[in-house]
Amino acid sequence: MIPEQSVLARDAAKARRARLIGIALMCGAVGSFAFLDTTAKYLGRQIDVLQVVWARYTFAFLLTLIISNPLNRPGLLRTGRPIFQVGRATLLLGSTLLNFFALRYLRLDQVLAIAFSTPFFVAALSGPTLGEWVGARRWAAIGVGFIGILVVTRPGFGLVHPAAFLALMAALSYAVYALSTRILARTDANETTLFYSNFVGAVLMLPVVPFFWKTPDLLQIVLMALAGGLASLGHYMLIVAHRLAPASLLSPFIYSQLVWVIALGYGVFGDVPDAYTLIGASIVIASGLYVLHRERIRGPRTAKSASQA
Repeated sequence: MIPEQSVLARDAAKARRARLIGIALMCGAVGSFAFLDTTAKYLGRQIDVLQVVWARYTFAFLLTLIISNPLNRPGLLRTGRPIFQVGRATLLLGSTLLNFFALRYLRLDQVLAIAFSTPFFVAALSGPTLGEWVGARRWAAIGVGFIGILVVTRPGFGLVHPAAFLALMAALSYAVYALSTRILARTDANETTLFYSNFVGAVLMLPVVPFFWKTPDLLQIVLMALAGGLASLGHYMLIVAHRLAPASLLSPFIYSQLVWVIALGYGVFGDVPDAYTLIGASIVIASGLYVLHRERIRGPRTAKSASQA
């Protein structure tokens, strides 16, 4: 093998390794989020949802501040895109609010099945935002995925709470957040992005929570701190994952969260997924895996070649 081919082979192996690490981190992140949603749903039955959201951001900010702060990391606050950082953090806060409110009225598996629409929003938006265009076959898979979402939500049949719409809006907001994470990963450090994620949410929730405050007991305080820790850990892994691999490749791996959610929903709340949820989730997962399959075959495409993808 000539030196140039050897260098290319090493670069290709390095890129594959980075993508595999990114996938592993993505699976770890969604596992953390499954435990976070379970904690939030449990707390949401006892205290106001806005207080739960406040706790998630405040404790996440305080916990990460102990490890990474402007004193031991002088460049922590330095970002090339401060407005973009604030906008991304606000998107995450909006997604969290919508998701936690949905969890108050829906089962964990229902909310997650709707959240599985996130990869389709990511695929649809990757072209105009990241230049990773989606072709006709992947658009067809996206359409099938939304059929699965309709099976879960069954609009017009009065069988699912209207909060399902909140979960869908949370998925859309989270998709834009994921794409923003990918863009910021090109310029800002992982710790910087995580700091802004927690700081902006904590600041925005601070003036709101006094109107809904209920003094928590010891168990609730522990669970609040746990929610903050799970959120920080999950989003740190998510940020690193998006630095190592494309958003369109990582997004389908949110499906590994289904196993955690079914187990936690049954173990903590006694919830058993109904047939519609399982069938709809299966349709969404199958279509999402096809999107992943096309990604592995074609990779990110330019606008000119997208029609063949």
